[in-house]
Amino acid sequence: MMPSRAWVLLPSGHRLDLLTPDPAAWTDSDLATGLSRTYRWGGYSRWELPLSVAQHSLLVLAIRRQMPAPHPLTPPEALRELLHDAEEGLIGFDAISPLKPHLGAAFKAVNDRLRAAIDQRYRLPAWDAVNYRMHKHADHLAAASEAFHVTGWSRDDIRHSLKITLDPVDDDPLPVPDGLQPWEPWPPRLAASLFLARLRDLAPAGLDIE
Repeated sequence: MMPSRAWVLLPSGHRLDLLTPDPAAWTDSDLATGLSRTYRWGGYSRWELPLSVAQHSLLVLAIRRQMPAPHPLTPPEALRELLHDAEEGLIGFDAISPLKPHLGAAFKAVNDRLRAAIDQRYRLPAWDAVNYRMHKHADHLAAASEAFHVTGWSRDDIRHSLKITLDPVDDDPLPVPDGLQPWEPWPPRLAASLFLARLRDLAPAGLDIE
């Protein structure tokens, strides 16, 4: 018999049905909190704290903004970069890449429905081929840099095990918060606050950020 509950109780008190997600079911603070407590690299880190998806999302946006392009990112395009992994904060899980092919069609369907709800709520534009290619370059460069500076992978392992041919960047593209070092993972409360602030900056007119 299948369990009847497929919803999670969020910090706001809202309930998010993971199988049929309503784009209005979470607050922006819920999303920021979820992303700040969802960890990349299986939660492993050479620092005291693991790296959150919230910090990763800000890193990808910063790298993408530094890339040459025919025109600067528009606010909707920048918001799309910031929210590229937002479904992970709602489901509370970032699967490491080698595991994803084994999770099956049912997990992908849940993920895709969450993705569609996020796109609808934040009015995100669809990807075109050029922008998606540039996004993936920024995402892979962020991953190579995180692997090297945060989790301690060697450059050889990044190339041969992760199959990322890009070299890690040396300088942290993100402003370093007081009391922390470059590339150091941020505490969850700080990560949530900085993510939410950027979300407010980029939100479409008429969309109130809670």
